[in-house]
Amino acid sequence: MPETVACMTGTSPDIAAQWARVRERLKAEVGDVEYRTWLKQIVLGPLEEDEISLFLPTRFLRDWVRGQYGDRLQELWRLENRFVQRVELQVQRVSDAAAASAVAVETPAPVEPESPAATPASLSEARHDLAAPLDTRFTFDSFVVGKPNEFAYACARRVAEKPSSPGFNPLFLYGGVGLGKTHLMHAIGSELTSGGRVSVAYMSAEKFMYRFIAAIRSQSTMEFKEQLRSVDVLMIDDLQFLIGKDNTQEEFFHTFNALVDAGRQIVVSADKSPSDLSGLEDRLRTRLGCGMVADIHATTFELRISILEAKAQASGVSVPSKVLEFLAHKITSNVRELEGALNRLIAHANLFGRPVTLESTQDVLHDILKAHDRRVTIEEIQRKVSEHWNIRLTDMSSARRARAVARPRQVAMYLAKQLTSRSLPEIGRKFGNRDHTTVMHAVSRVTELMERDAAFAEDVELLRRMLEG
Repeated sequence: MPETVACMTGTSPDIAAQWARVRERLKAEVGDVEYRTWLKQIVLGPLEEDEISLFLPTRFLRDWVRGQYGDRLQELWRLENRFVQRVELQVQRVSDAAAASAVAVETPAPVEPESPAATPASLSEARHDLAAPLDTRFTFDSFVVGKPNEFAYACARRVAEKPSSPGFNPLFLYGGVGLGKTHLMHAIGSELTSGGRVSVAYMSAEKFMYRFIAAIRSQSTMEFKEQLRSVDVLMIDDLQFLIGKDNTQEEFFHTFNALVDAGRQIVVSADKSPSDLSGLEDRLRTRLGCGMVADIHATTFELRISILEAKAQASGVSVPSKVLEFLAHKITSNVRELEGALNRLIAHANLFGRPVTLESTQDVLHDILKAHDRRVTIEEIQRKVSEHWNIRLTDMSSARRARAVARPRQVAMYLAKQLTSRSLPEIGRKFGNRDHTTVMHAVSRVTELMERDAAFAEDVELLRRMLEG
C-alpha cells in the first residue's frame, strides 16, 4: 500500500513525473503553437484523495482550458494515475501555485478571489501598458455643445453615467476629422475612472493592430486577449484604420463579442457610420450598428463662435469678438484646426506682449487663411448645388423665381457665405447681380429652414461636406 499513500496526497515526485508525461502527450496532440498559447501556463497543484488541482493565472484562461481541454486532461490523468478521478482547474497566481506544488500540501494555499477588484498586479500593469493614457483636458465640462454635436454628447454622458445600458452598447461615434469624437471618448473614460471602480482601456485602432501583431510575434496572444477582455470598458478610436486588416478585424470581433456578452461596455469612433465603412466584415459592421450610433455633424457658425469664446476665456487673453467671428467664418471644417489657429494667436500675444487685432490675426495666420481661401469657390458651389437639385447652372443667375429654382439658389448663397471669404455684395454679383440684401435674406431663410426641417438640413450639410472634402 505505500504507493497508494504516496499518490493520495501532496505533490510527490511521482505526481510531478506523471504531470510531465501528461503535458508531453497533450502537447503532442494539440501542437506547439496551441500548447504555448493555452496550456503552457498550467501549474501543478496538490493531489488530495481522488482530485488533482491545476492552477491557471486568470479566469479567462481557466474557463477556456476547462471548456476546450478539461475532459482530455482528465482522461490523460487517469491513464497515468488510477487514483485520479477528477481534475480541478483553479485560478491562482503562478507564484503561489508554484509554491504549492513544490512542497507536500497539508492545507491548500488560498485561491485568489474571482472578483474584478482582485486582478493580479502583473495583469493590471500589463493592461495599463496596453492602453493609451486619457487626456485630462478632454472632459465633458470643456466640451462645447451645439446643435451639430448635442446628440453625440448626450449619448456619451449616458454611457459615462450608466455603462452597458440597454441600447447604448456599443456606442458608435462618427463624424469628420477634428469634430470632437476623441474628446468625447476621453471624457467618457475620465468620468468612469474618476471613482476608481471601473477599469477602462482606450487606444487607437492602429495601436490595437500593432499590439496584436507584437503579441503574435512574442507568442503572447493569450496575455493580449486576457488584458483586453478583462476590462470593464474598451474604447477604440478611428476604427476605419482596420479596413483591409482581416486578421486584426477578426481578433477585434471576438474581443467585441466576449466583452458585450460579459456585460462590458464598448465605445468606438470612426469617420463614417458602420453601414458606410466598406471593407469591414459584414458580421462586424452588423454588430457595431446594433447599439447606439451617433453622428457629429460639421460645425455651424454659432458653434464655432461658442468654441472660440470658451477657449479664449480659458486662456485669459482678450480676443476681440470681430477676430473670433473672422476665424469662425474662415475656418469652417475642422474644430482642431480652429482651436490651433486661436492657440497660435494667443501664444503670439503672450510672447510679444501685443494685443490681438484683426490685422495681427491676418498676419500671424496668413498660411492657414491662404489655404482656406483657395479651398472653395462660388462657381464650384453653384455647380454642386445645381447638380444636387438637378437644375441648370444658368438658373443660379437667372431671374426665375419658381421654388424649385429659388430654394437651391438660396442654399448656394448660404454656402458661399459660409465657405468663402467673399463679401455679401460680391456674392450677390455672382448670382445675377443681385443686391446684398437678397443674399442676407437667403442666408437667414436657409438657416431657419435647417432648424425646422431635418431632411433639408441633412441635404445642406451633405453639400457642405462634399465641397470641403
